[in-house]
Amino acid sequence: MVAAQTGRYSKYIRPISVFFDLAVITVFALYFYRDLRLDFHIYLLYQVIAWLLIAYIVKFYSIYRFTTPVEILSKLVKQGAIFLLVVIAYFPFSKQSIFSGKAIAICLSVSFAVITLSKTMWFYYLKKYRIVTGSNFRSAVIIGYTPEAINLKEVFMTRNDYGYRFMAFFSDKKTNPNIKGKIDDVKPFVIANNVDEIYCSLNEISNDQLKDLVDFADEQNKTLKFIPDTKEIFSKNLKIDYYEMFPVLSLRKTMLHDPVTKAFKRAFDIVFSFLVIVLLLSWLTPLLAILIKLESRGPVFFKQGRPGLNETEFFCYKFRSMRINKTTEREASKNDPRVTKVGRFLRKTSLDELPQFINVLLGDMSVVGPRPHLWSQNKAYGNRIKRYMVRHYVKPGITGLAQVKGYRGEIETDEDMVNRIKFDVFYIENWSLFLDLKIIVQTVINIFKGEEKAY
Repeated sequence: MVAAQTGRYSKYIRPISVFFDLAVITVFALYFYRDLRLDFHIYLLYQVIAWLLIAYIVKFYSIYRFTTPVEILSKLVKQGAIFLLVVIAYFPFSKQSIFSGKAIAICLSVSFAVITLSKTMWFYYLKKYRIVTGSNFRSAVIIGYTPEAINLKEVFMTRNDYGYRFMAFFSDKKTNPNIKGKIDDVKPFVIANNVDEIYCSLNEISNDQLKDLVDFADEQNKTLKFIPDTKEIFSKNLKIDYYEMFPVLSLRKTMLHDPVTKAFKRAFDIVFSFLVIVLLLSWLTPLLAILIKLESRGPVFFKQGRPGLNETEFFCYKFRSMRINKTTEREASKNDPRVTKVGRFLRKTSLDELPQFINVLLGDMSVVGPRPHLWSQNKAYGNRIKRYMVRHYVKPGITGLAQVKGYRGEIETDEDMVNRIKFDVFYIENWSLFLDLKIIVQTVINIFKGEEKAY
């Protein structure tokens, strides 16, 4: 019964914390700045955007079960100091407002006192909650039976407030009653027991085994962390955390896993898709509907189940570009007889994809991301192409890096899909707002230029 509770509510902690902090600074600003003649519509928007940007820069919400109180205090000081400067910077540009250092000092002091108190209470409550109930834990296995691995196991066993449950050791190099099995036994054990994290001693694993383990962690969405045997291991792809005095290396998560980044990207998606729907789809849809209906019988819109975030199915919307047929799980090919004349134009200009902005507004898709594949493609390539499943770590997009690089349309060889996945994974691991904007601009350029594989 306890196992069923693993991580059940953890994903809600950061969003709740962000919402609470924004509510606190908003409420106190409305109260303490009421006599400063501020245009609160503009100021509160400025304040919220500033808070989120600063939080993103200082990693204010990057607090984990092993984060120390000193680190939390450091984040609070950085957030408070920079936010104070940003608030003060607003007044010179607001001519009708009255600057009051006293009001700002009181407001921010009270706000940060409440925020600090809430964070402290949450931090210690979660630790006590794990100890008393045994809930909100993560299960872990360790590959290797080195002194470092044994020490880490002792940390898991003695520090219940960290919320880890040790499951087993695996090793090829040593025989011991405490060792569950060989390294090859790790994967079936992890799947059978729904293990959350794999800790790997670099002393006891070969490069080939390590690469295979990284691929396995990607495919199964498991966290892989490394136990360093010496101080000679350095990599920009690794970050170090300390469990008490014990160092643990882990693969860095991408920017798109950061809660603040996800919130920012979602806000951008909502604004962008709303503008497209209001300014373009509102008048273009009736015109295209008439053309589609005049040429062939059937609905104006075509909807199809596609795998989305974490392979959860959603209905992807398009303007219908084919005659009604029973082979919708087969991708379009050159001179496909199913495609209508109007449909050929829609596909060539990518106008058939415009209804997907409704998917973006609903939260099923993003403006930019890996294109959603057919279920048949997932089944065909999921186990054949390495890192294929990584694309499901984020929401699918209307356009993506692979598409603007020319890897769109019909998959003629495995190499076509390999290249598509290569660019999808690169996008996920190297996301930036600039990259999103660049892809959007390139997509618009390609629409006017025309693309060879847009059929």
